[in-house]
Amino acid sequence: MHGLTSEEVADRRSQGLVNTVDTTTSRSFVDILRENVFTLFNGILLVALVLVLLTGRWADALFGFVIVINAAIGIVTEYRAKRTLDNLAILDAPFARVLRDGAEQQVRLEEIVQDDVVHLGTGDQVPADGTVLSSAGLEIDESMLTGESRSVHKAVDDEVLSGSSVVAGSAAFRVTRVGIDGYANKITAVAKQYSTVQSDLRDGVNKVLRVVSFAIVPIALLLAWSQLRATGGWDTAFEDGHWKDAVVAAVAGVVGMIPEGLVLLTSLNFALAAMILARQKVLVQELAAVEILARVDVLCLDKTGTITDGTVSLTSLETLAELPGALEALAAIATDREGNATSKAIAAGVAAVVPAQVLAAVPFSSARKWSALETADGVWVMGAPELLLGRRDDDGAARARTVVAREAGTGARVVLLARTDEPLPAPDGDLPGDLQPAVVAVLGERVRPDAAQTLAYFREQGVRTTIISGDNPETVAAIATRVGLRGEGVVVDGFDARDLPVDDPAALAQVARDYDVFGRVSPEQKRDLVHALQSDGHVVAMTGDGVNDALALKDADLGIAMGNGAGASKAVARIVLVDGAFSTLPGVLGQGRRIMANMERVATLFLSKTTYAALLAVVVVLLSWDYPFLPRHMTIIGALTIGIPAFLLSLPPNNQRFVAGFLRRCLSFAMPVGIVVGSLVLGIYAFVWDADSLVQGRTAVFIVLVSVGLWVVGVLARPWQAWKVAMIVLLAGAAVGVLLVEPVRELVSLEYPSRESAPWIAATAVLGCLAVEAIHRWFTPWLVGRARTPETLVV
Repeated sequence: MHGLTSEEVADRRSQGLVNTVDTTTSRSFVDILRENVFTLFNGILLVALVLVLLTGRWADALFGFVIVINAAIGIVTEYRAKRTLDNLAILDAPFARVLRDGAEQQVRLEEIVQDDVVHLGTGDQVPADGTVLSSAGLEIDESMLTGESRSVHKAVDDEVLSGSSVVAGSAAFRVTRVGIDGYANKITAVAKQYSTVQSDLRDGVNKVLRVVSFAIVPIALLLAWSQLRATGGWDTAFEDGHWKDAVVAAVAGVVGMIPEGLVLLTSLNFALAAMILARQKVLVQELAAVEILARVDVLCLDKTGTITDGTVSLTSLETLAELPGALEALAAIATDREGNATSKAIAAGVAAVVPAQVLAAVPFSSARKWSALETADGVWVMGAPELLLGRRDDDGAARARTVVAREAGTGARVVLLARTDEPLPAPDGDLPGDLQPAVVAVLGERVRPDAAQTLAYFREQGVRTTIISGDNPETVAAIATRVGLRGEGVVVDGFDARDLPVDDPAALAQVARDYDVFGRVSPEQKRDLVHALQSDGHVVAMTGDGVNDALALKDADLGIAMGNGAGASKAVARIVLVDGAFSTLPGVLGQGRRIMANMERVATLFLSKTTYAALLAVVVVLLSWDYPFLPRHMTIIGALTIGIPAFLLSLPPNNQRFVAGFLRRCLSFAMPVGIVVGSLVLGIYAFVWDADSLVQGRTAVFIVLVSVGLWVVGVLARPWQAWKVAMIVLLAGAAVGVLLVEPVRELVSLEYPSRESAPWIAATAVLGCLAVEAIHRWFTPWLVGRARTPETLVV
């Protein structure tokens, strides 16, 4: 117990046996930057932007703002979340008391070395793994590490783990593992390996981008070549500067094929949802995580910190015999400053009782499992019922055992207060044999007031909830029954994780199907259960607050950490409930469903543009035509018929449940519409260009695309509401204004349609609108393979 000498400390530091470890609790700025800047989408647009800027056609480079805005939204939103999370990560125990050179010293946690002797007292956090050298009633709360909510008694030679907390007694221990070798830090190191959340929206868009990216290079080169041929060949093009027109036309074709607005709108929606949730004290660390809860069909909950708040509370006091001074003695025990968590919990039941004057006392000891005090009314002993009752079989003992058995079946913990006429027992003596049972105190973990209501909400929404805990399975099952996990009054059975068939994936998946409550689960088994549910086709969300939850939080489709939990759990979670309120989860679900349902509606707009732009590019290459529009035309058409209406249609609340097949449903409508629109545009372009001029042909394309595009918006906006009608009217008015306002018309290189071409343009627009209506009502339901009403087809 002399501790290390200064020379020994210096020697261990030179060997690297110091308690330093990465305490980062959120993604680094470099990770955030990489995730939002270095994307396939940004790369394609950046190359196109550079080519346009080389030509000096600044008006055609407006699409470049999409790159900046899209990246900025993600970086700013996620960096703000990072700063908020970092501010939450304040260490609970910044200093430790160590014995060095025979004297106690106070050092920072990272200055502890292997073999240091550390002193612990009530309220201290264990700074490193070690072995107990001496103990005076030491009780450790290891719930953050193991999930076991009850305190663990530690004797000499027992192991203590870093990250656990002292709830009673004191001790000295020798440090055996430091830094990354510590139990908690090993879990944290595995959990902190970088990965991104799986987003159906982002994955769907990336699939489109990957397909487009394979075609972009050859199409762009062929477009540029065809435009050079259309202007007289290579020599003429470079002499007269027409090569710039060829480059701009090629970029117009490429940009038209990229659903850049869909990427930007997805980021905007994620950012908006993150802002709304931030007001509800929900921190979104990665924007795409907002979407995931809409797809979740299994929600795994850690009991301690989620269903319960981790504290012990008094459930009831039951008087067994009317003994004078019993409640006064109980009040004295409850108000003892040196009392443990049990005595503090009892205080709520005797708040109105005046405590008896204590004449003498024996403090509680985890070794003997009882405490005693003497008052004017006699000697009182409080402790475990089985210890105080012994083998007695009198009426009083029988009544006490009946109450204890009844309450223990609900997962509660019971302590007994008894009276004796014998003198106060010695701390190392035997208990009196004539103890008369007086009062039974029933204790249990405090259930969060919002737990039952929140679980009922998820049950109504078809989301299965499963409790995975390190606690006793019977206790967990009792609490699950109490909060109505499977419905009010439905008894839930627990499964002991020590019997899990972890070496047999099929058997493990079957157990995960059959049971909803698991107890005695290790951190590794929590992750195994998450994997088993995922292998069964489920989208799994996991909530937790401790280091023991970090691995499962990491591997779940969506990890949700409590704001008052361990830094490791918050570091790997995608969403953090800052105030730890379980009741905020339905709000997260609502935001996820709004995004998924509304974005499916509007993604069709962007993908239809991708389809007809690809068709136009291929035909133009084959026929060596001048491209039907300039990038500036596509920017305006996209804003009026896709970008602005898509943004507005993505905002209203939408609680529709997620159905798999997002991309397939979108393409089943977008591709036929895109092919029809592209064919009509090519037809009217060829007719007007041949009869009049290139600019008149491009004007005809502009009018037809805006008209048919707004009709598509009208189809997807059903059922009609006043604001939707007003939106379409205003957008149509803006398109007319582009043609009527001379400076704008000249800026975008358009003309009034000629008298000869106007009727043909109008007829083509009407034909396109009718075709879109037919596709929406009849062809798409047949293609998808299920008949649905027009209003709910794409939504």
